[in-house]
Amino acid sequence: METAESHPFLCHHLSTQEVLGYFTSDAEAGLSAEDVANRYEKYGLNELTFKPGKPAWLRFLLQFNQPLLYILLFAGAVKALLGSWTNAGVIWGVTVINAVIGYIQEAKAEGAIASLSKAVTTEASVLRDGQPLRIPSQELVPGDVVLLASGDKVPADLRLLKVRNLQVDESALTGEAVPVEKSVQPLPPDTPLAERHNMAYAGSFVTFGQGTGLVVATANATEMGQISQSMERQVPLMTPLTRKFAKFSRILLYAILTLATLTFVVGLGQGGELLYMFEAAIALAVSAIPEGLPAVVTVTLAIGVNRMASRHAIIRKLPAVEALGSATVICSDKTGTLTENQMTVQAIYAGEQHYTVSGGGYSAKGEIRLGTDTPSSDLVEYDWPPALRDCLVAGMLCNDSQLKQTGEDWSVVGDPTEGALITSAAKAGFSQAGLAATQPRLDAIPFESEYQYMATLHDGSPRTIYIKGSVEALLQRCSQMIDQGGQAIAIQPEAIEKTVDSMAAQGLRVLAFAKKEVGSHQHSVDHDDIEAGLIFLGLQGMIDPPRPEAIAAVHACQAAGIRVKMITGDHIATAQAIAQRMGIQASSDVTAFEGRQLAQMESRQLAQATEDGAVFARVAPAQKLQLVEALQSKGDIVAMTGDGVNDAPALKQADIGIAMGKGGTEVARESADMLLTDDNFASIEAAVEEGRTVYQNLRKAIAFLLPVNGGESMTIFISALLARELPILSLQVLWLNMINSITMTVPLAFEAKSPGIMQTAPRNPNEPLITKTLLRRILAVSLFNWILIFGIFEWAKFTTGDIPTARTMAIQALVAARVVYLLSISQLGRSLVAYLLGRTSRITNAPYIVLGIVVAMILQILFSQWGLMNILFETAPLTWNQWLVCLIPMLPMVPWAIFANRIDPS
Repeated sequence: METAESHPFLCHHLSTQEVLGYFTSDAEAGLSAEDVANRYEKYGLNELTFKPGKPAWLRFLLQFNQPLLYILLFAGAVKALLGSWTNAGVIWGVTVINAVIGYIQEAKAEGAIASLSKAVTTEASVLRDGQPLRIPSQELVPGDVVLLASGDKVPADLRLLKVRNLQVDESALTGEAVPVEKSVQPLPPDTPLAERHNMAYAGSFVTFGQGTGLVVATANATEMGQISQSMERQVPLMTPLTRKFAKFSRILLYAILTLATLTFVVGLGQGGELLYMFEAAIALAVSAIPEGLPAVVTVTLAIGVNRMASRHAIIRKLPAVEALGSATVICSDKTGTLTENQMTVQAIYAGEQHYTVSGGGYSAKGEIRLGTDTPSSDLVEYDWPPALRDCLVAGMLCNDSQLKQTGEDWSVVGDPTEGALITSAAKAGFSQAGLAATQPRLDAIPFESEYQYMATLHDGSPRTIYIKGSVEALLQRCSQMIDQGGQAIAIQPEAIEKTVDSMAAQGLRVLAFAKKEVGSHQHSVDHDDIEAGLIFLGLQGMIDPPRPEAIAAVHACQAAGIRVKMITGDHIATAQAIAQRMGIQASSDVTAFEGRQLAQMESRQLAQATEDGAVFARVAPAQKLQLVEALQSKGDIVAMTGDGVNDAPALKQADIGIAMGKGGTEVARESADMLLTDDNFASIEAAVEEGRTVYQNLRKAIAFLLPVNGGESMTIFISALLARELPILSLQVLWLNMINSITMTVPLAFEAKSPGIMQTAPRNPNEPLITKTLLRRILAVSLFNWILIFGIFEWAKFTTGDIPTARTMAIQALVAARVVYLLSISQLGRSLVAYLLGRTSRITNAPYIVLGIVVAMILQILFSQWGLMNILFETAPLTWNQWLVCLIPMLPMVPWAIFANRIDPS
């Protein structure tokens, strides 16, 4: 069976007759039953196909597909072959624990494409054999004639054949903030997706009017389907942290295998026993692997998740926490993220006067000022200048929408533009109910794209027709205008057009208002009534304004060295105006690109454009994905925001995809790594701050964990080469690396952010996980730990003659020294030193560090003093004097830790 995907067909540049001929269909009768059957056989169901996710058992097994776990699995197998089943069980248990942690950490099977499929499943009205039918949308085939009405979801990609005042909400696909007026005329071949007004796309909604369309694409051939396919083709990218961990793991794997093999071969060459050298090689391998690191990383990221949740950012995939902290570029959608997603009137021109309107959204809180004069709150209805009053009244009465209050939030039921007009009048004290009572509507002409206006007739003294529409449509019908004193004077088109240009330059959408007084005998209105003789009342300019908190957040990101770029489906003038207000684009000289320009660029030009541009407008869904890929090709760590179906592929491709939790589509949410519960760009800045704190704390954890592995490995390696008793056994190493390390390291995850963390540039994406300064710190402390373990073991063996006691004392001395080292890298230890030196009057509150140290000490007491632990880990109980000896190494660790902090001050 062929699929519709085999026949991609662009037809916005063809006439309706050409399209009907291509599909051999009839606009009045539709397809015959025989045609439908043949095409169903050829194209199949009109539903998206997607690949099933991996089964749970396979996802769990894949957790073992890690180089370092291979070594542990092999070490356990060797122990089992040698009969040490307890040792083998513990080692295997560690690998299983790591796998379970990874399995839980992994995001649930992604349902983005399944959600996409649900998004386009509906019923459709079609013409078949000349009869209207209601069928499931899955049964549509190319060539079907579909009937559209207000409230319908578009069931497939349609080339429109007939329209009557048809408006379609395509925001989920194109990012267009307001419903799009549709037409049937052919368009140029290179017309961008968002401007193909003779097309209706699957998954969009009819908000007004009626229409008839021919199905030209179904299933995966639709624009929705192409998005689905692009999501399937994408290779999931790793975050910076997971990439660095993968590289670190490979390097560590090679080093461990080399050292373990060298230990085994050299030891045998010096006459060592086979079983002893096996134990030494396994102990070396186990000691070099930071078994506790995956658990510590997971806990640290999880704590970051909780902190971000309190700041309106919900993390769906744990590594995304750290990825945000390393972001170098944030690509943000405009509507609803940087802006309020609520059209707002900001400028009014009436009676030859210019007014500014404050406030945002659909709340009536705000003021109307004449320039910067007295605010509206000091006035009442009848004090308003006549022209301004009439302009506001016209906007409220010539209106089919309403505002709805839910708690403290206001929303529009109907058209966002009309919601803005109701709000601007409400700020002057008018109410819909009050005006409807005094001037009830008698008749109306709904908005038609052919005429570009709407008119309503209202009772009163006198009866009045109010008209709103495009400036071009109304200006030619007006012969008079109201002046400052409320008198009718000759129309001044030049002054009006100059004002329109000024408003448009600010990115405002401008509507004109007029009226015509009629006799009390008139009960209806038609187009002839308003063909001429109108009185011009004024202009209202509106925009979806930027969020004030988002403006501050953009500046904070820029101060942190993060570039902010706007990628939107809206018009370039509107996008530039918002960008200038927010500081994303300092002036109109900064380069901005449209989708049609990007479409003509080669990959190298596109990469340069993404570097130079701050605003990208009228972009198609595929171009959003290309922009993200172009930035990544230049080494940037990209965070991408979005809320529509059209954003889903780019959200998946980005290093971190950020979807809107309130206003976003289900598809976008399922594709993203993070959700904003308040749909606010300011929450992204807060999440970046938390992400940087997470990385800071992870770095501390690595600086604390790895020196233990280094000291253990050096001890075992040298002991094996010298053919001496091992100061520490493989099971004891596991205790230190898992139990003790996790207990003492997890508290570092709760460390608060450092001052000035958002005043530094993003980390170099190519910076390794272990930097040169951090490596020097690790080697310095590893050397101390080696001297400590080896020295205490040899001394205790010499004085007591008991190997288990010597090993136990070496371990306890190491843990005591670790307490000092932990304090040296924590904010608690540093503030304690500053307090003792008189540099501060307070000590940092760090209850988790204190708790971690106390719990670690209790566990270490059990480790040596409890008989069961003595049997499992081959330890021995210590006397009071032996405990005191184990505490002595805490003293030399103090200057050594200070030395390590100077090597790596971060």
